[in-house]
Amino acid sequence: QVDRYLYHMRLSDDVLLDVMARFQAEMVKGLGRDTNPTATVKMLPSFVRSLPDGSEKGDFLAVDLGGSQFRAHRVKVFDDGKQSSQLESKFYPTPKEVIQGNGAELFDYVADCLLDFMETKNLKHKKLPLGFTFSFPCKQTKLEEGVLLAWTKHFKVRGVQDTDVVSSLRKALQKHKASFDIDVDVLALVNDTVGTMMTCGYDDQHCEVGLIIGTGTNACYMEEMRHIDLVEGDEGRMCINTEWGAFGDDGALDDLRTEFDRELDLGSLNPGKQLFEKMISSLYLGELVRLILLKMTKEGLLFNGKVSTALLTKGKIEMKHVSAMEKYKEGLSNTKEILTELNLFPSEEDCIAVQHVCTIVSFRSANLCAAALAAILTRLRENKKLLRMRTTVGIDGGLYKTHPQYAKRLHKVVRRLVPNCDVRFLLSVSGSGKGAAMVTAVAYRLAAQRKQIDAALAPFLLSLETLREVKNKMRTELEYGLKRETQASATVKMLPTYVCGTPDGTEKGKFLALDLGGTNFRVLLVKIRSGRRRSVQMYNKIFAIPLEIMQGTGEELFDHIVQCIADFLEYMGIKGARLPLGFTFSFPCRQASIDKGTLVGWTKGFKATDCEGEDVVDMLREAIRRRNEFDLDIVAVVNDTVGTMMTCGYEDPNCEIGLIAGTGSNVCYMEDMKNIEIVEGNEGKMCINTEWGGFGDNGCIDNIRTKHDKEVDEGSLNPGKQRYEKMTSGMYLGEIVRQILIDLTKQGLLFRGQISESLRKRGIFETKFLSQIESDRLALLQVRRILQQLGLDSTCEDSIIVKEVCGAVSKRAAQLCGAGLAAIVEKKRENQGVEHLKITVGVDGTLYKLHPHFSRVLRETVKELAPQCDVTFMLSEDGSGKGAALITAVAKRLHNVGQK
Repeated sequence: QVDRYLYHMRLSDDVLLDVMARFQAEMVKGLGRDTNPTATVKMLPSFVRSLPDGSEKGDFLAVDLGGSQFRAHRVKVFDDGKQSSQLESKFYPTPKEVIQGNGAELFDYVADCLLDFMETKNLKHKKLPLGFTFSFPCKQTKLEEGVLLAWTKHFKVRGVQDTDVVSSLRKALQKHKASFDIDVDVLALVNDTVGTMMTCGYDDQHCEVGLIIGTGTNACYMEEMRHIDLVEGDEGRMCINTEWGAFGDDGALDDLRTEFDRELDLGSLNPGKQLFEKMISSLYLGELVRLILLKMTKEGLLFNGKVSTALLTKGKIEMKHVSAMEKYKEGLSNTKEILTELNLFPSEEDCIAVQHVCTIVSFRSANLCAAALAAILTRLRENKKLLRMRTTVGIDGGLYKTHPQYAKRLHKVVRRLVPNCDVRFLLSVSGSGKGAAMVTAVAYRLAAQRKQIDAALAPFLLSLETLREVKNKMRTELEYGLKRETQASATVKMLPTYVCGTPDGTEKGKFLALDLGGTNFRVLLVKIRSGRRRSVQMYNKIFAIPLEIMQGTGEELFDHIVQCIADFLEYMGIKGARLPLGFTFSFPCRQASIDKGTLVGWTKGFKATDCEGEDVVDMLREAIRRRNEFDLDIVAVVNDTVGTMMTCGYEDPNCEIGLIAGTGSNVCYMEDMKNIEIVEGNEGKMCINTEWGGFGDNGCIDNIRTKHDKEVDEGSLNPGKQRYEKMTSGMYLGEIVRQILIDLTKQGLLFRGQISESLRKRGIFETKFLSQIESDRLALLQVRRILQQLGLDSTCEDSIIVKEVCGAVSKRAAQLCGAGLAAIVEKKRENQGVEHLKITVGVDGTLYKLHPHFSRVLRETVKELAPQCDVTFMLSEDGSGKGAALITAVAKRLHNVGQK
């Protein structure tokens, strides 16, 4: 009979899966900026961004308002490696006149209770941080601020709605400050649900969901920041207080609400509001049972149809009665006793029926709660892109704790609805009070960590003033390199390239190009056409240079190069032709003519012996002679930077600067011959290869070099050399990042203070990882995956810090590069004697091309430091290959003109 009567309260798994889907849709609505205003599930950001990690410590106060009693706590958290804490509490009643009076009285009462607590615990003269648990829906814009949206749970205090409850509490405490000598700092406002998650999170670091099932009901969980439209920023996670009690306020659950739910709602303090809560929480379940029993009695199905006063009195049947009647082990005795007390004289059949009604009502509550919780767990799992997830749910609340069957039912249904989640349910022992203290402790820890991280990264933040200084120093060094008397001791070598013209479009023919400048070596055949069908066609082959050859003898290196050329000529079927060749040699060379280049010194990891001080063109000719298979006309030895400028110059005649921002860093530009004292003649222009990587080798930028730059320099192949390059080029940025990460880990700010084996390895942090980690499109989850590939097991917080470190190092590199370039464009402007200069810079290099922010920061810095120059940046398509061929073609053209 009862089953038939309450048929609508029995929910099948299909119905629950449907409820789960509806709740998931509501969550998405609540998180969206445009849909949030009309969403019933408000998904309120709590500004709690981190769970406890076990390193929290200190002495904290907490007050807890929202349940049947008001509580004050003192929580001591010990950093003793055992994650222990100590809690002292005192309970105070919440009189009706306070919870239904006015705002000033309520907060004065809270302050009075706290003062009493501090007196009893002898804490009056201590300055302690306070966490405020306030278990009502609040809109927060920061951790220590919250505007009350609406009262729930029998509270109806006037003048508090739409005001900030933290400032009200601060005001009340301020009144006491002078007269009672107390100094309390309210650091965090926390919802009891969030408090529960944090308390359990201290004991179990897998805990990322909090659930309350008591007088009220609610859930919170850690959401990805990128999904929270209401808060700026995409990094990391934040705890979202769902305020799920209002689920269904828009009619979304009307098909599941029974006549009894409707009647209960009409008789409540807030009709039409918190409809989900009214189907679940202990505040309403007793009343629901009363309404069902009343109707059944009126219809003659119970108590011989006799309606007692108790059945007619609202609130007469409470949750404690329902829980007691469901203690099956005690048979029907509890039920009989309770019903008799209520002047209902039950038969045995009546007792069985009433017990069954209680079971159906509380079972429906557990079912609905499980469906909404399953929606949250599914969202968490999908956020993490996992097929199976292990997680912990922290739980508090009288219904869950005291009802004999509730917990078991809830667990069972949740596991049935989300079979791919391994869920542990952890009961919160000291509840929301300790949780508020934990939130405060975590906020305290994060603030301290933030200070340390800011201090570690501060030396990488360069002011505009400092960048101007770098620009001016670079300008001074450029001048030293051009002057005859200072050139020998100059750190920026300003090497003449004997490239005296840029392409004019009449170049044509077949050319070979060689490109040596990194771990790979390329041979190219380049066909240039002039006239209307002007075009450049290229064929190339890439060969690896093994480490033993990079660091072997010079003869072995050049024999390997010639072997590669022979393979290519064979492959292209052009072994017999004596083609003009341009040799891109991306190392500092002192040139005496366009086809003579003496190696000044190896860079970029090369260490081949017997090469420094030798002419590389001669070494190549000798190796070709040794092989005695083919002959080539070596016309030009070219730096890759010059090649980059020439490639872009072929497209844009305004291009007179070449920049490489990749493994290495360098710039070349067209200088007026009259300024180049070390080369005879004053007419026309010549391209100068600045070799600016050596800027600062004389100590002129020591004021901006950090201890990490010094560590990287000391551990490099050429200590004390190429200092500017080591702060700006791709080859070294990852190593700087690694040094900072080691430093932060030693301070206990990263990777739980554990320096892994892989973090100890030099060179593990390649620059491509910097580009990937800093990509705006990458979620932190993917950043964690990259770090895992590197053998670094990181948390979400670790990933944020690593991303920040990468950002600081690459931003500084781009700014320093921009400051140097600003010095060059300003020099070009002055050379031309114009007020405003319009110029193009040809750029190549992986750092510029692939890093998500480098090019933007570089452009902004140049604009800021050289405001009178309108600089266009043009990406070079294969400067070292096509560029070398173009230089060879231009040299041939100028040579022919000269002969004529």
